[in-house]
Amino acid sequence: MLQTDIHADDYALTTHTSEDMLDCMRQGELDSISIVPNMSCFRECMEMLYAAIPEFPFLPGMSVHLDFVEGHSLAGAENVPFLVSEGSALMGLSWGGVFLLSYLPWKRREAKRQLKAEIKAQIRTVKEAVGRALDIARENGIPCSQRGLRIDSHQHAHMIPVVWEALTEAIAEEKMEVEYIRNSRELLRPFVSETALWRTYRPVNFVKNRILAFYSHRVDRYLAAHGLAPMYLWGLVMSGRMDFDRIERLYPKMAAKAEKDGRVLEILFHPGGMLPGEATDEIGQEAAADFYLQGDRRTEREAVARMRDIAQ
Repeated sequence: MLQTDIHADDYALTTHTSEDMLDCMRQGELDSISIVPNMSCFRECMEMLYAAIPEFPFLPGMSVHLDFVEGHSLAGAENVPFLVSEGSALMGLSWGGVFLLSYLPWKRREAKRQLKAEIKAQIRTVKEAVGRALDIARENGIPCSQRGLRIDSHQHAHMIPVVWEALTEAIAEEKMEVEYIRNSRELLRPFVSETALWRTYRPVNFVKNRILAFYSHRVDRYLAAHGLAPMYLWGLVMSGRMDFDRIERLYPKMAAKAEKDGRVLEILFHPGGMLPGEATDEIGQEAAADFYLQGDRRTEREAVARMRDIAQ
């Protein structure tokens, strides 16, 4: 039987992003969320979550949303100079910058050491917060199925070889009990087969799909070796606009293939909007202009509200 996971990224990116996601959680629309650990609003957003838990029908699973692109270093800028902007504690790597570190032999070992330090710090921060959320849920009789650590990343950076190695070594060294790691492996055939939709996709997202598919096999092997559920992700080719009309059209093919292959189908949304005043120096200005401040996040919020109509 097919298992779906209606997921939302970017809790604690900003307070308004988090407020929108809390509305989804109050309606029981999200199976899981990802929490950004390294924004200055993190503590405030977690207090918002703690206060809202008694209003939830259930507490969604909560993942660490590892972030090397935006926010502040939690390991200390002096300990991770490769990862921060010069002269500041702001994370300064682009996706391409992280990718490049995988293929520069004279930097790779040190890059992995620094990434591992930052990964451990970010995981510790969210793990503590998730523990408190689970305690509050239990105290208030709010069900939650989460038992272990859940991990994914901003812009899927954990799929990049040097980051993946740093992450898996950190898990082993800290003896972390992990129940989920996102495998950003998205089916391509359903998009290609619907020729009428071709013009509605951004070409760059097909490139993203193929690059992440290439790296997904090592993640599959790790999940199998550690008894973790295999999965497909849906949210790359349509990244930036996961609208309900196209989801409804493509869902039968996505669901049939995931069920046939015995994989969880994680459907990824970004339903939290950002206010213009929240686009501070912690936030990538290009990302803010192209994505965070766009009305497409409202489109994704509307799609989340309708997902129970098709994903049972």
